[in-house]
Amino acid sequence: MAHRPPGTAFDPAIAYFSMEVALESDIPSYSGGLGVLAGDTLRSAADLALPLVGSRSSTARATSTSAWTPSGPRARPAEWSPEDRLQEVEARCQLWVEGRPVTVRAWRYPVRGVTGVVVPVLLLDTDLPENEPGDRRLTDHLYGGDDRYRLCQELILGVAGVRMLRALGYHRVGRFHMNEGHSALLALELFAEELHRNHGDVPHAVEFVKRRCVFTTHTPVSAGHDQFHMGLVSSVLTPKQVDTLRLLEFANEFLGMTRLALGSPASSTA
Repeated sequence: MAHRPPGTAFDPAIAYFSMEVALESDIPSYSGGLGVLAGDTLRSAADLALPLVGSRSSTARATSTSAWTPSGPRARPAEWSPEDRLQEVEARCQLWVEGRPVTVRAWRYPVRGVTGVVVPVLLLDTDLPENEPGDRRLTDHLYGGDDRYRLCQELILGVAGVRMLRALGYHRVGRFHMNEGHSALLALELFAEELHRNHGDVPHAVEFVKRRCVFTTHTPVSAGHDQFHMGLVSSVLTPKQVDTLRLLEFANEFLGMTRLALGSPASSTA
């Protein structure tokens, strides 16, 4: 089913969100084990003909790769262009970052299973002429930059990731799988969608989102669980998104992405 077009009864049952996915060794879309695991998960889904679509937030146009030299590992610029390896989709979506509208496009990579079934992976990209110069660079580096850059990327992955699926006709997704907390802000987008559909019924919207989200983490150290100061969160997200975080008690001094992905409010533990 995964190879059929969206907008039909064959829409994928699962949307798999991951900051990094290993697609090919010469495409710099991953940095280590997390990306390899994500790539293997998508290949297994294609082999099993599971109805799934993958999403990640960076084309990593300006990233570096590691190479072994006689003196040890060295970083070198990644020599690749999405235009040469991926298929650009026509759909566009938009979100607000630091009070500015940012347009996002997607590139499609087909993960083909042993029987020919394809699981599409969407790589989100802000390098468009209508965006401001700094915003065009937000998807250039995998895990690059400071906390601000990282939060902007995670906002793109979570919020624009959902909006891109909708723009492509994926309206019947039953599960949203968050591979690590990087994509946890997708829960805010799903909450906003359901709150609009059900005329402001907050308890219903919360339970609706919880039933449709799955979270896995593979990094049992603090460095693998992003936290952002609420001052930064308030400057990057929209006021409505920040109000939602406060309403649902996910925001104290810091916003913990793992807590948000787990659906565990900041006030629920000491």
